[in-house]
Amino acid sequence: MNKLHKTLKVHPNDNLIVALENLEAGAAIEVEGEVITLPAAVERKHKFVQHTILAQQEIKMYGVIVGKANVDLPQGTVITTANVSHKTSKVTQRVPRLDWAKPDVSKWHDKMFMGYKRSDGSVGTANYWLVFPLVFCENKNIDVIREAISDALGYSKYHRYKAYAKRILQKITTDETADVSMADFSETEFQGESPFENVDGVRFITHTMGCGGTRQDANTLCGLLAGYLNNGNVAGATILSLGCQNAQFEILKSELEKRNPNFEKPIYYFDQQTLGSEEILLESAIKATLEGLKIANQCQRAPAPLHKLIVGLECGGSDGFSGISANPVLGLLSDYVVALGGTTVLSEFPELCGVEQELYDRCVNDQIADRFLELMEKYETAAIQSGSSFDMNPSPGNIRDGLITDAMKSAGAAKKGGISPVTDVLDYPEPITKPGLNLLCTPGNDVESTTALGGSGVNIVLFTTGLGTPTGNPVVPVVKVSSNSTLATRMRDIIDIDAGPIIDGKATLQEITDLLMDYIIEVASGRKKTKAMLNEQFDFIPWKRGVSL
Repeated sequence: MNKLHKTLKVHPNDNLIVALENLEAGAAIEVEGEVITLPAAVERKHKFVQHTILAQQEIKMYGVIVGKANVDLPQGTVITTANVSHKTSKVTQRVPRLDWAKPDVSKWHDKMFMGYKRSDGSVGTANYWLVFPLVFCENKNIDVIREAISDALGYSKYHRYKAYAKRILQKITTDETADVSMADFSETEFQGESPFENVDGVRFITHTMGCGGTRQDANTLCGLLAGYLNNGNVAGATILSLGCQNAQFEILKSELEKRNPNFEKPIYYFDQQTLGSEEILLESAIKATLEGLKIANQCQRAPAPLHKLIVGLECGGSDGFSGISANPVLGLLSDYVVALGGTTVLSEFPELCGVEQELYDRCVNDQIADRFLELMEKYETAAIQSGSSFDMNPSPGNIRDGLITDAMKSAGAAKKGGISPVTDVLDYPEPITKPGLNLLCTPGNDVESTTALGGSGVNIVLFTTGLGTPTGNPVVPVVKVSSNSTLATRMRDIIDIDAGPIIDGKATLQEITDLLMDYIIEVASGRKKTKAMLNEQFDFIPWKRGVSL
């Protein structure tokens, strides 16, 4: 890192330099003994070229090709979407790279987390009862059950907002002059105490699928929902059906059988067309759910080894610092978990575009490696046939904050996967069955991808962000890691861990990773709640196998 003006050359083979602070036009930047005079200002997070690059020549960052110059770029020129285009290197012959430098994890060898042990050997970091429909026609009934159960158990934080709204209404209708603020209403004042102390909550899922689409969509939905039922964080479920939809209960049972032939969790299924009236349906479902909670409450937290952690690796609202702070933190933590015998899952295939060769070489055998390329090529082909492509993945926010091409975004996003070998490659919504680093085919959409991770069986998600995103999950704790301290301060209500001190030179990668490791043990043990959990950010969007980048 340049000390005088904070800049960074990430990899020795790069021809881009990252601005870690705002740089003025005319600033003299010393890089590798050479002084570069900037022809124009460079905003923090953005990149400028180390040497003159001619039109059509390659742009490199993280040691890989991330674009090409559209025009001649004199030394010090800031790269933009106007002067640089997306480009990646082609995958060539596989050269297996399975030897890796395992990190020292002796600090955590004897540590445990307090989890919920299931009969199939999985361990939950939480204990939730799930309520969901097989088809969108039942969404309204799910909402009715949510209102009834939440009020009965005092689970909802929104009693406070209801009281606030009533008080504001009274103020408006009576022309009162006294100020009314949310601060006047204590959150704890409206929260009852549930009799089920070992149940972390009831989670209510709604969606827009189950009928009207393709039969393949219905089957895939059933696979995803079966994955949620089998997730170690779920104790049991109440399921509503209209009766005539494509997503039939028999398909769900078949998908569940594939994942766990010895499935033993209680499931209560109610078909509206069979039962008749809506009142009977709701009465039956509410009663069954409360009875199910009594069964779920019998499971208590107990010590579990850290190799029972199944960690999803996700990002959203990325910025130009994500790939050099927050994502490498997740990468090192992934290596920690794998070295301890645990499991990590890297998703978002559109954001692996350009780093295929590295991951291809890291697969433990040719069969897994070939499947990775097959899924990547199939996905990109579908995108092209729809009139899109992977290079359209970066959002306006990504670009504004320094991620100029998809290849650049991907090279930084892939850092979440660390350096350990790839032990398995999964298509959506297949279950995780092997320890080590897994690759899961999902879109880059934050919620669709996080939803998919829960369906494949992760029991905790680590989620990096540079711009800020509130994404959570109904049954899996989502830990937010910010790439920069400005975000962590501005949106402290959604950020759990700040990796910004790495950028500022105030902490090392290992120090922040160790902090995160200790934090997720606390979350997995139920001793701390993530910001997404506190905010009741329970996002759930199934992925239709059309194109979503």
